Amino acid sequence: MLEGFAEYHQRKLKDSTAFIAGIGGLGGTAAAYLAVAGIGKMIIAHSGNLTLSNMNRQILMKNDWIGKSRVEQAKKTIEEINPDVEVDIYDERTSHSNVDKLLEGAQIALSARPNFNERRVLNNACIRMNIPMVEAAMNGMEGYIFNIIPEVTPCLNCLYPDDNPEWEELGFPVLGAVSGMLGCLMAIEAIKLLTGYGKPLFSKMLVFNTDGMDFKKLNIRRDDNCAVCGQAGINS
Repeated sequence: MLEGFAEYHQRKLKDSTAFIAGIGGLGGTAAAYLAVAGIGKMIIAHSGNLTLSNMNRQILMKNDWIGKSRVEQAKKTIEEINPDVEVDIYDERTSHSNVDKLLEGAQIALSARPNFNERRVLNNACIRMNIPMVEAAMNGMEGYIFNIIPEVTPCLNCLYPDDNPEWEELGFPVLGAVSGMLGCLMAIEAIKLLTGYGKPLFSKMLVFNTDGMDFKKLNIRRDDNCAVCGQAGINS
């Protein structure tokens, strides 16, 4: 019933695998909506157990799961939502030593970790392995989202070079509804990129501030001298 979305697109989604780096407010929401949309498989990586402080943004979790593995509970919920979705889980951070394993078989990656180190690791691997990535982040009432398509669009390092200051992982405010909204946008962009439906964000960043409900799209450009996706980085 969705205009322009045919059985062909649905089958492409069913045959697709998404890697989700982080199953918190962004990644958890994106995972839920990819599951109900009918994606075939998800690979989820997130280290550690669920805490009380997580609960303001955890739509896949329940209060009595506090203290238990977050990825195990996420897998359980997703399989209850749609048992036809295959879910592989890793109670691990995304790192240089495991990123190739985590991305094996994936056609897209969703970057939803609350630190730039893991995002950079994933960005670099996606460029090297030619895997599209949906990059999104929020802080308080604000957020951004853009797509990284190897050799087509800017990568994360083009916009946020390695010498940028690191985020403090638990040092920014989160209103669950804002992270959930952004997770929904991540799922929408992932579905468009996987199926060829619609108009994904290409070389554009959507930025918003929900305090005043201000939304705008910014043009973004590749850095020819980028150490990751520029000519020097590709040839290294």
